[in-house]
Amino acid sequence: MPTIGIDYTPAYEQGGGIGRLVRDLVGALTQLNSPHDYRLFVAGASDMGAPLADNFVWRPTRITPKWLARMWHRARLPYPVENIVGDVDLYHATDFVLPPTRSRTKSIVTVHDLSFVRVPDSASPSLREYLDAVVPRSVYQADFVIADSYATADDIKQLYDVESEVLWSGVDERFVLSSLDSFSLMTIRNKYRIPEVLLVFTVGTVQPRKNYSRLIRAIKRLRDGGLDVRLVIAGGKGWLEDEMYQTIKDTQMADYVHLLGFVDDDDLPALYQLADCVAFPSLYEGFGFPVLESMASRTPVVTSNVSSLPEVAGDAALMVDPYSIDEIAEAIGRILTDEALRDDLIAKGIEQASKFTWEKSAKQLLDIYDRVLNS
Repeated sequence: MPTIGIDYTPAYEQGGGIGRLVRDLVGALTQLNSPHDYRLFVAGASDMGAPLADNFVWRPTRITPKWLARMWHRARLPYPVENIVGDVDLYHATDFVLPPTRSRTKSIVTVHDLSFVRVPDSASPSLREYLDAVVPRSVYQADFVIADSYATADDIKQLYDVESEVLWSGVDERFVLSSLDSFSLMTIRNKYRIPEVLLVFTVGTVQPRKNYSRLIRAIKRLRDGGLDVRLVIAGGKGWLEDEMYQTIKDTQMADYVHLLGFVDDDDLPALYQLADCVAFPSLYEGFGFPVLESMASRTPVVTSNVSSLPEVAGDAALMVDPYSIDEIAEAIGRILTDEALRDDLIAKGIEQASKFTWEKSAKQLLDIYDRVLNS
């Protein structure tokens, strides 16, 4: 019976984004009748508790991701990951970077996006320097490369001349099935002190790529035009966030921009449903969970016409140039004031979101594992 190692560290370390992807994808994988044994590698952990399923075994190490990066990718120490996870036939690096493996072990690396190349100002110089070195090296060393979207696959081909297979993510059923009663919604509204006015909601770590400064200026224009609208941002502190705080100060929007910080995952369905519009004008995304989660939650979406976002949104969102404050403001204003447009986008959004399921993603991943093992 083949044994597969999977890097579960992002699921353990990160609440959203890549962490959610790995958590939900592996969770869906446990529900399939898989003939393989799995070893879930977790850096910086000790006791992970009960296994996710009988054929999924934890392989934690107290060595932190930072120290592993120093060992494997800066010092280039030939310490194979099998020394931690045990002998495996295939190792899946789920977060950009492939560690050293033994020569007989086949390998897969997932590249989520190449924003550090396409939008270099969105990453700190030290992070950009690190990724510029380790990501291409990992892509060239791996036996198989997975991309989160066709946009990312195109970037991998253009930048590294390497083919990859697109594995779309899914939408958690709690967004699809969630239709919260008024008491539950009011509880979340009170928890985060969200006013009962027109609300534009966005979610994501505070960093330049999320384009919050232009979004804030767009909301400012709508308010200057007479709409009593507030912006709610759910996202923990990331990097290079000073620009956003300066924008809030410069536009005198402190009373109208509600910074929730990182929110409990369980609260997201209610936050989407409380919003009149979700705005996600990111400068670059490898996939874009908030777009689909909003659609599944029956909230209309404004998003960018760049990177992966058009393929994720389909025709179910208003698309804008993320560098144009005018376009962002106009699109949000249309959704907030045009009831027929809202109804149309909600109906299309429900249909679009239904195309993305974790079960479908897990079945494709299992097929990839089998193809690589048998190659």
